[in-house]
Amino acid sequence: MSHSIGVAIESLVAVLLLVTIGYCMLLNKRLKRLKADEHSLKATIAELITATEIAERAIGGLKHTVRDVNEHLGNQLTAAGQISLQLKKHLAEGDNVIRRLSRIVTAARPASEPEAAAPKLSTAKAIAAAAQAFSDRRRSDGLAA
Repeated sequence: MSHSIGVAIESLVAVLLLVTIGYCMLLNKRLKRLKADEHSLKATIAELITATEIAERAIGGLKHTVRDVNEHLGNQLTAAGQISLQLKKHLAEGDNVIRRLSRIVTAARPASEPEAAAPKLSTAKAIAAAAQAFSDRRRSDGLAA
């Protein structure tokens, strides 16, 4: 009996060794897969770091561009405001000139001619003609127009 117990124990140890070897082979496959995943993960992390650095440089460039655009836009807005004020002044001066010319035209029309008998001219032509007549009358008096 002692011999059969020894053989049974030896057989049990052999079976356990075979199970252990099988389990070690399974663990070896999983470790190889894990190593392969580790290399791909390292490559992915390296690409992510590179992309992050590129994005940071792009953001820095955009900030610089925005600063330049803000300064340039501010200068342009200031210039546009000044030009707008100049245009308002010129328009007011133009309105004054038109008012004076229309008064000149009114004063230059002969009172003896009725309105219906006067030739129909456009307003601009009438104003120009009246201004010319006024200028001619002033020069004949010896005054500069």
